[in-house]
Amino acid sequence: MNTAGPSSSVRPTDPRNPDFGPNVSVFDPSTPKAVVQDRLDTIFAEQETNQFGEQRYAVLFKPGSYTADANLGFYTQVAGLGRSPDDVEINGHVRVEADWLQQGADPRRRGNATQNFWRGAENMSVTPPPGEVERWAVSQAAPYRRMHLRGRLQLWNGGDGWASGGMIADSVLDGLVESGSQQQFMTRNSRIGGWSGSVWNMVYVGTAGAPAQTFPNPPNTNVARTPVVREKPFLHVDGTGSYHVFVPGVRENSVGPDWLDGTPVGQSISLSRFFVAKPEDSVVTINAALRQGKNLLFTPGIYHLDETVSVARPGTVVLGLGLATLVPENGIIALSVADVDGVSVAGLLIDAGPVESPVLMEIGQPGSSARHAGDPTSIHDVFFRIGGAGVGKATRSLVVNSSNVIGDHLWLWRADHGTGVGWTENTAANGLVVNGDDVTMYGLFVEHFQQYDTIWNGDGGRTYFYQNEMPYDPPNQAAWSSRPGTHGWASYKVADSVTSHEAWGVGSYSYFNCNPATIATRAFEVPDTPGVNVHGLVTVALGGFGTITHVINNTGGRSDAANHVSYLANYP
Repeated sequence: MNTAGPSSSVRPTDPRNPDFGPNVSVFDPSTPKAVVQDRLDTIFAEQETNQFGEQRYAVLFKPGSYTADANLGFYTQVAGLGRSPDDVEINGHVRVEADWLQQGADPRRRGNATQNFWRGAENMSVTPPPGEVERWAVSQAAPYRRMHLRGRLQLWNGGDGWASGGMIADSVLDGLVESGSQQQFMTRNSRIGGWSGSVWNMVYVGTAGAPAQTFPNPPNTNVARTPVVREKPFLHVDGTGSYHVFVPGVRENSVGPDWLDGTPVGQSISLSRFFVAKPEDSVVTINAALRQGKNLLFTPGIYHLDETVSVARPGTVVLGLGLATLVPENGIIALSVADVDGVSVAGLLIDAGPVESPVLMEIGQPGSSARHAGDPTSIHDVFFRIGGAGVGKATRSLVVNSSNVIGDHLWLWRADHGTGVGWTENTAANGLVVNGDDVTMYGLFVEHFQQYDTIWNGDGGRTYFYQNEMPYDPPNQAAWSSRPGTHGWASYKVADSVTSHEAWGVGSYSYFNCNPATIATRAFEVPDTPGVNVHGLVTVALGGFGTITHVINNTGGRSDAANHVSYLANYP
């Protein structure tokens, strides 16, 4: 982002001919098939193994029918531009394979999807060729959202392939979902034609056709209805060719997708009311647009921020395309949202800079006390990274001070591989800190932080699916102990002052490969009070590296080299 010579000149947006920049490709049914396929193939060739590169892409399809094979690599978003997923018909594939990363020394053992991150498919229908299965072999930060798949879906590469997490939301899958080696997975507000398989932790919330509650044998957690949710905003075009962003309304006690039985509740906002940001725009310009009452659309690219992007107006929409990435410079906060109603933030990667930030994103200021039950702020497909692409430092990734916030698929990651990785290099104490009351999280992934990965201080919190790996790299036990008599730090800490909290389908894993003798006394730590309940807990010693002595507090079995997995159905 160009920060020399600040400018507050805010460009208007033509909603019929918006300038999304060179990294967004928009196709309509008249586009020759060969042109569409060549663009998809060119992007994939560049992005298949480009895990920490700077390239970002979005491929958008206007309503109509297409024949295409979209194989998605890193930092690639493919999305339809209809009001309904069925408005865009892809005859072929929208898929993710894991052919690039092999398992171990044998070059024939490819199919490791445990690093297939940062990509997504949204808002289209897909009909695979007769007899062929669709494949979505992913791990974290790879949403399959608002999709209609007219066939079967396989969540790993088949054979000996591995996969480790993901999220399906607001979708219809006509055929069987085959989870295979997927170690844990979250499916929310969808309708599926059946589900086959489970490993450690499968969670279904408000999903028709999902397996019944059987945890821990097999480890399926089924919550019949989604208590409160707002779906992710999405870009679409109307019958005149004008672009809008649709912001779904809040649903309570819901089952299935919001679009299946007609037009969902919500509002469609003309793109003329958005500032379409590009990486060369200054933060001065971006904040000026916000002060003028504009919403934000970040086009694909890397945005180096020399001051905080500050959202203060109720109802503001901040939407990223193609994994648009915000990088705070000089130790600032990347994105701050005021304690107001109805802000939606979606589709962003926030990447820590080399100077330590106190927090990467903050919702509400410390001490926020307003209530927002009628129009909550929501965050969707927002991912945080500390290290991996380079040295990054942040004390905390996300702090939620406001009440009634909804989190909808978040991955907060202190990198365990890549560049700038090490106990004293990519330093980060905590991933998520929740201070607000009645905050709800769906599909929460928090990994490798150096103290508590998640701290929950607010009352009335709810989490539906939690996936965690403890830090791989504590150099010794003394460097990683929360207090005398306790080894390590719990992954998920509910403060002693909390009187009400509930969680479903939560897992924490150890992989202390730097020092396999490292011990964590417990994975989950909560107050023993009647209003705090946790369901469907699992701990795993991955490969037998390290020990987790108890699942929660002083309850639950040990996971270690001798007994890799421990389950606990309910606590207390």
